[in-house]
Amino acid sequence: MSESFGKSVRLHLVEGNPQGILTAEIINWTGHIITAPRSKLASLLARDEAGKAGVYFLLGIDPDNDGESLAYIGQSENIARRLAQHNKDERKSFWEKTCVVTSKDNNLTSGHIKYLESRLITVAKASGLVRLTNDTAPEPSNLPEADRADMEYFVAQLRLILPLLDYAFLREAATVKQSPLKPATSAAEQSLSPVFELTSKMHSLTAHAQEIDGEFTVQKGSLCRSSWEGTATHPYRSLWEALAHQGKIGADDGGRWLFREDVAFSSPSAAAAIIYGRAANGRSAWKVQGTAESYDQWQNQSLPQVPDAA
Repeated sequence: MSESFGKSVRLHLVEGNPQGILTAEIINWTGHIITAPRSKLASLLARDEAGKAGVYFLLGIDPDNDGESLAYIGQSENIARRLAQHNKDERKSFWEKTCVVTSKDNNLTSGHIKYLESRLITVAKASGLVRLTNDTAPEPSNLPEADRADMEYFVAQLRLILPLLDYAFLREAATVKQSPLKPATSAAEQSLSPVFELTSKMHSLTAHAQEIDGEFTVQKGSLCRSSWEGTATHPYRSLWEALAHQGKIGADDGGRWLFREDVAFSSPSAAAAIIYGRAANGRSAWKVQGTAESYDQWQNQSLPQVPDAA
């Protein structure tokens, strides 16, 4: 029977502030990560780690496409040399920060890093959380079975630690794990949040969502408004427009607007705003399906009881 254990992550602010160079590692893992804004590229390239073999990420936004997140994933036997080349490449002008992944024991070979590059590109594409600018998606290099297992473990550790460093696009895409049409049956399902429902009789809308890994995930097929009707300057307007531009919400064959895939939000209110096309208090608007219990009431009831101070 497998068990889940916690992990210790060691972060080091090289320059004493979170806006500068940062190193990260998981205790008892051979990988080593260093991140830096592009403005610190000279300092990054001067470090020993940058001259090693490994994989790297370039991350930025597309200013011409509603701020869509862009990423490039690469590998090199000398990352510093490759990053210096990218810095001169106008086709990669989008990137604002980079993440370099090497090994503390210097055991990553050319075959290893090519395998990692291929697998990380596949994982990032599957997540749907970023648009990759890579021109090609190379096949994994042909490694011995033991080496493949080691590299798969390496990828798994990266998927754990990189979201802590604001590189979230390697996460598994959130999906609603419990059907809104039937109650939870297994122990795993019962440990999830209930399914929440949001409706609007005026606009004939019904949406379902579930809280998964700390994110409020609206289910594919949930209905939403076909335009933003709220305040033009509200920050959720740009989110609505970005989701529409990316095709995550849009019209079906009958002209109804809906979610074309599961979409994770930072809060119930963010999700409610996209569905209603205006700002909304999602904590009261979302109800546990089949009841009048709001998200806010459900969450308060799930909190541990803390005795009053004497």
